[in-house]
Amino acid sequence: MASKLPISVTRLTSRYISSFHPLHPSTRALRPSPKTPLLHRFATTHTSINDGPAADGIEFSEETLAPAIQELIAEEADLYDTAAPPSSHEAELDIDDDDPDDDEASNSQGLARIVPASPSYFTGKPHFTDSLLALQELLRKHQTLPTLTPAQAPRAAWRTLPQYRVMVGEPVRASKYHKIVEVLQRLNRIHPALMPAAVGAAMAPYRRDVDPFAVVRRPQSVDADGRSFGNGRRKASSANVYLVEGEGEVLVNGRSLNHAFPRIHDRESAIWALKATGRIDKYNVWAMVRGGGLTGQAESITLAVAKALLVHEPALKPALRRAGCVTRDPRRVERKKPGHVKARKMPAWVKR
Repeated sequence: MASKLPISVTRLTSRYISSFHPLHPSTRALRPSPKTPLLHRFATTHTSINDGPAADGIEFSEETLAPAIQELIAEEADLYDTAAPPSSHEAELDIDDDDPDDDEASNSQGLARIVPASPSYFTGKPHFTDSLLALQELLRKHQTLPTLTPAQAPRAAWRTLPQYRVMVGEPVRASKYHKIVEVLQRLNRIHPALMPAAVGAAMAPYRRDVDPFAVVRRPQSVDADGRSFGNGRRKASSANVYLVEGEGEVLVNGRSLNHAFPRIHDRESAIWALKATGRIDKYNVWAMVRGGGLTGQAESITLAVAKALLVHEPALKPALRRAGCVTRDPRRVERKKPGHVKARKMPAWVKR
């Protein structure tokens, strides 16, 4: 016959519940540490095991008590287990990477991970990054082809930064777009006879819709009366000039040069193209000017006279360029800013 163990079921149950439920009302003060093993707590609660009836009249044998203790130990191990339970996705996706049949089955079920079509999908500017990587890959592929010097390469007008931003729909910085332009210029230097079709197709979207270098100016000529025409601009002034061979007379809006420009500097500026080439006494000038002030009007006449003089004598272009009469001056007066005395001048600082 199995030996009898006096066990207080009430005390055992109360101690066990309090060890795992800190808020149990009956044994809140007797709560043991979670680090204390269950068997040790059981041994300290029941210090002696004797044959005979239990204190509350309930008796258990060793055969019935041993499975209960094992169950309590298993529950304690599950309660303090820190490993995360398996997720539902892991249970569903039991895919072996080495088995292609499993990959096909997972793709057919729609359980596999979706891979973006572009490697730059997770970047801030995917379209810009894709275009830059594609151009760099073309350059690495065809970098051994013969190239021309920058002066000999065909002139190409690439899209401006605002036009490129509209094309890709991304706020690209100027420094970033400059990298694309550098690669395009290097690809454009490939010899035209050996230019691959893939390179030409890749550069086509970056060219402007209207090529300014393809525009051919209409050649100017002397009319039946021996007059040549030229126009010029400076600041807000615009001038139209007719140049004809004569004795050196100059009329500005129907007035003489001295009446039109009281300052000597403005008079010299107006006929500087003729003076720099020594043609003051060989041509008559009839100018119509409007807008701006006296200085702007005088310098606009300078450019107009130079253009009209080139119609008569095209060989004078190097001399006129050295004199600074061929290029338009784009400078303008900078506007005044709020809080400033002028464009950049600040009022005098006063301590008090």
